[in-house]
Amino acid sequence: MINPRRIYTALLWLLLPYIFFHLLWRARKQPEYLQHIAERFGFYSIKTNRSIIWLHTVSVGETRAAASLVQRLQAAYPDHQLLLTHTTPTGRDASEQLYGDRVLRVYLPYDYPFAVQRFLRHFKPRVGVLLETEIWFNLIQGCHTAQVPLLLLNARLSEKSAAGYARFPSLTHSGLSQLSAVSAQSEEDAARLSTLGAHNISVMGNLKYDIEPPLDMLEKGKQLRVMFGVKRPVFLAASTRVGEETLLLAALKQIDAPALLTVIVPRHPQRFDEVATLLAQHNIRFQRRSENRPIAADTQVVLGDSMGEMFAYYAACDIAFIGGSLLPFGGQNLIEACAVGKPVLIGPHTYNFTQASILAVEHNAAVRVQDELELAHTLQHLLRHPDKLAQMGNAGLAFVNANRGATDKALKIISQALVRS
Repeated sequence: MINPRRIYTALLWLLLPYIFFHLLWRARKQPEYLQHIAERFGFYSIKTNRSIIWLHTVSVGETRAAASLVQRLQAAYPDHQLLLTHTTPTGRDASEQLYGDRVLRVYLPYDYPFAVQRFLRHFKPRVGVLLETEIWFNLIQGCHTAQVPLLLLNARLSEKSAAGYARFPSLTHSGLSQLSAVSAQSEEDAARLSTLGAHNISVMGNLKYDIEPPLDMLEKGKQLRVMFGVKRPVFLAASTRVGEETLLLAALKQIDAPALLTVIVPRHPQRFDEVATLLAQHNIRFQRRSENRPIAADTQVVLGDSMGEMFAYYAACDIAFIGGSLLPFGGQNLIEACAVGKPVLIGPHTYNFTQASILAVEHNAAVRVQDELELAHTLQHLLRHPDKLAQMGNAGLAFVNANRGATDKALKIISQALVRS
């Protein structure tokens, strides 16, 4: 019988020319994609003589979510070196901003056996941690062969993703069964992973609840608010995706609030100029955050074209809409806004944060809207009732505090793996 992983690897080889095309294509708007290419094939220059604990945090969201775990691991294992691997330049940049030289950071190699073997031989990690939904079959096999305990923590798996993996049952079962431990965000995630073949499963909750808003970002938020205008109502559209800005501008036209200042922060930095062009086409008076100057009284929109300041934006606003949810992108992280005590609006598409979204609505920390017209109506109503905004903000803080504790569970699982390694 043909080994399904061999077929998977053969398909990866066929995709090799596309990989270079993909890097070149992404580099048109984000030149950083052409940096450190050798690392993506297992060639590294960074070295350390200390034992390594390795965390894979794909992009910005996972990198920020790992903050509490990184801090606790460094305190618990001061003689070890933390290695963070990333897939995107934005994830790598976020790691640099958050952790500086306290961690090593490189790109995780593409899932070719030779690249995985080079990575493992070079760094020799004592334990590896994949966060959320990072299932790479040659990586899992490589760690299994090298006897490196590999954990899938903070795991989530939507029904759609589970159905996709189920189309390849032998490959998926073989890979998941070789993980040393799996700990999911919810019972539903755990059940889907178990059905697909994962063993040693537990439920840990979501690391994102344990995040602590950085004090320097909260202070910067106060400065931003002064820049925006203390008396102006501020509406934040956070982590918006392609097509959502157009819907938001349509919603804003329905709102009777002449002093309202809207801050739009696109999810991906390569879209900053695209959104600026859109605002100009709609004759919107806007300023860029990167200009770093006081906001004029007649400015309608601030384009948040900066990196690493999301907590500051949350701290500076009165109410936040969480992007990726008005169109079917699955939604972005609403927990950060709640952790700063800000009221939240979300759209109908939140499958990336299903449980968190449901709980936030149940706790009256968030309001779900179905389209841009309902968004306009709800925003108008809340802006006219500041007492309701305050109640939602307090409910958000209570909602986050009630769901903390995932870091403790993750640390325990990692500690157990280190003892066995």
